[in-house]
Order: sequence, then C-alpha cells, then structure tokens
Amino acid sequence: MKKLLFAVMLFVTMTASAQIATPHFDQGSKKPIEMNLWPNGPKTSNNDPKDMAKVWVYLPDEKQATGRAVVCCPGGGYSHLAMDHEGHEWAPFFNGQGIALIVLKYRMPHGVWQVPAEDAEEAVRLVRRNAKQWHINTKDVGIMGFSAGGHLASTVATHATGDALPDFQILFYPVISMEQGVTHQGSRENLLGKKPKRKLVNEYCNEQHIGHHTPRAFIALAHDDRVVLPINSLNYYEELYANKVPASMHIYPTGGHGFGIRQSFAYHLEMMLELKAWLRSF
Repeated sequence: MKKLLFAVMLFVTMTASAQIATPHFDQGSKKPIEMNLWPNGPKTSNNDPKDMAKVWVYLPDEKQATGRAVVCCPGGGYSHLAMDHEGHEWAPFFNGQGIALIVLKYRMPHGVWQVPAEDAEEAVRLVRRNAKQWHINTKDVGIMGFSAGGHLASTVATHATGDALPDFQILFYPVISMEQGVTHQGSRENLLGKKPKRKLVNEYCNEQHIGHHTPRAFIALAHDDRVVLPINSLNYYEELYANKVPASMHIYPTGGHGFGIRQSFAYHLEMMLELKAWLRSF
C-alpha cells in the first residue's frame, strides 16, 4: 500500500513539474498568415533576388486578444536566421497571453547596410496598417530581437520615427555596439563591411542613440556569454537609465549565447515568468 501511495505521489509530482516547465506550450497557435513584406519590391535592394523578406503573422483567438503585437527578429550574425527557437516557437507563449506575434524573415545586408533596418521598420508599419483586421492596438506594437536580431530591434527602437517606431522592445543577448572589442565581429562585418567609416560605426552603436523617445525595454542575457559580450547590454541599460527610459534587465548566471526559447536553458522557467510579468506591467 505504501509503495502504491508513493508511486501515485511521484506521478502527480512529475506531472505538475512538467506542466510548470512548459508554460508556453499549454496553448497552441493558429496557422499563421504568411506574407511577402515587399509585394511590389523592396525600397533598397541587397542585390540578391532570391533573398526575399517575409512575415508570418500568428494571431491569438479574437476573444482573448489584448490588442498587443510583437514583431520578432531572429538572430544569426546578419548572415543567416535562427527562425525556430528565436522565432516561430515563441508563438504559443505570446498567443496564450492574447498577444499577436509577427515573425520577420529580414533580408541579409550583403554589403548594403540599410536593408535589415528597412525590413524591420516596414514590418512594424505593416502591423499598424493591418491593425483593424488583426485586432491590434496601433499604440501597443513592440519589437523583439535575439543577438544580431537584437541589434536590429534596438536599431529600430533608437532610430525609427513615426509609424515605424515601436512602443516597446524585448532584447535577448543583443549585439548593441559596433565598436571593436565590444561588438560581435561577424555581425559588424556582415552589416557594415570590413573597413567601415567612423561615422557609420557610430550610427550603428545603438547605445549612442537612446533618447526620451526610445521605448521601454526588457533585456535578458547570460553572464557567461562569450559570443556577444554582456557589456553590450550593460551599456544599453545604462543609457536607458540615464535617459529615464523604463527598463528591466535580467542576467542569468549561466546559459551562454543563443538559448532562445529552448527548455535546455537552465533558467528557462524564470525567464519566461519574468518576461510575462514585465508584459503585464504596462
């Protein structure tokens, strides 16, 4: 009898633990709306006709929709994109909270540095243009990015104006600076070239462009990240604080770089709960 009771208790405990460990898979997402970002051709060409910008729009159930939306920019050093664990796999988490997720496949620069930012800004505009039919509040559209996608998201958050300026930003282990010794070298070279002019480097050191117009931020990274140094996030947070921009930064003891939404990340649960709490704070 004691063995049976122990077995039942163990099963209940394991089941509860599994439910807690996977909060973002509790609710599924609808099939996304897939769209070309530039149906009539992009504003600026990257000279690669096969590299087309696209978005996948994951909408929550209409009855649950809060009107909030997030444009997601996966990372990949401005050479490729981690579309799954830094993109599509986030849809259940956001949709479960009534938030629309728009996953962006932005074009690689191929030496034309304007291209990624033009794509990301157009994705934000696209969401606002379709706000009525997608049940989105035009004043509650954020941008999220990972690694080099975090550089792209922070570029839009610090440089965009008008309908392209997001209302909040979510950055995971972001590249922020283009300064030698601080930046991720591959991202810098792929975006700006091997010998960029000083003015161009300064333009994409995003910590230098924070002002009162910059939207509130959530930043998450690991202390032991050796790919994109934590100083990127620390400098960004310092400037946000100096400019009185609301910000929340979470530095986890371990995890390295590129964990995204993977449950193998030791602090996955804490990260998800902290992001969820931050999203509820405004």
